[in-house]
Amino acid sequence: MNKYKPKDPLKSPRFSGVKTFMRLPHKQTTENVDFAVIGIPSDAGASFRTGQREGPAAIRKVSALLRHHNPILNISPYEYLSGIDFGDLPVVPGYIEETYKRIEESLLSIVDAGVTPILLGGDHAITLPILRAINKKHGPVALLHFDAHSDTSDEYFGLPYNHGTPFARAVEEKLLLLEHSIQVGLRGSTYSDKHLEIPKSMGFDVITMETIQEMGIEKLIQHIIERVGDAKVFLSFDIDFVDPAFAPGTGTPEVGGVTSGEAMKIIRGLKDLNYIGFDIVEVLPSFDAGEITALLAANIAFEFISIIAYNKSKKK
Repeated sequence: MNKYKPKDPLKSPRFSGVKTFMRLPHKQTTENVDFAVIGIPSDAGASFRTGQREGPAAIRKVSALLRHHNPILNISPYEYLSGIDFGDLPVVPGYIEETYKRIEESLLSIVDAGVTPILLGGDHAITLPILRAINKKHGPVALLHFDAHSDTSDEYFGLPYNHGTPFARAVEEKLLLLEHSIQVGLRGSTYSDKHLEIPKSMGFDVITMETIQEMGIEKLIQHIIERVGDAKVFLSFDIDFVDPAFAPGTGTPEVGGVTSGEAMKIIRGLKDLNYIGFDIVEVLPSFDAGEITALLAANIAFEFISIIAYNKSKKK
């Protein structure tokens, strides 16, 4: 089997070469590939700050700093996995519905081939066409959603699509196993006193940041595991789940979130779930002091890769 893996940083300087994720080979293939890192440079759904279209490039740039062994999970992913940077999916700037169509069509061939996608956004609106493509392969899946916001608004200025509406549409389109889906980290001011009732009424389990502070990280991890169970799960990680002190480069920051270390601990604690895909969204480089938000996003993506490898190693 031809394994695709990153360049060795002890043989090739990290600052050299084309800026792919972890300096993986840039290949648009699904043959002999376990996972693909894929950019979706779209901010057509952003409602306040824009520029999330630059997120994939920023994450790729700083990912050169990542090394190849995960000491916490004690796994060297590329001993088990063949992975590529697929490049970016096609988008149409300013036209969100056409962008949705192209994302879904392009991603479907990757998912159909059994490749696990790790998608770099882009604003959170991109998760809807991702779930549409996944649904055509896997049927409805559990959603594990880390975010300061529920993204379950019904409309925005009378229109159905922006980064605050994807999961309302996903529920309407029956893309989710709601009895196994959970939203984690919601916080901040809201448009009304009904804000938290909206996702709950749809069937989501909702864990606010205040609840996380009361229960602690270990109990949170256990609660998520029990909720998701053995269902196929898609993990959607909005970088604003993390406090803006640790992730300032995002479009709608909310104070009072988790630290970067806590976010990493949560992800690692969920390594045994039955993942079929991941995304990380809302990285906004123009507000990113010292590239710390992009660096956090790159590290989270590496945790996703490590989890795929960890689960493959258990089968050997």
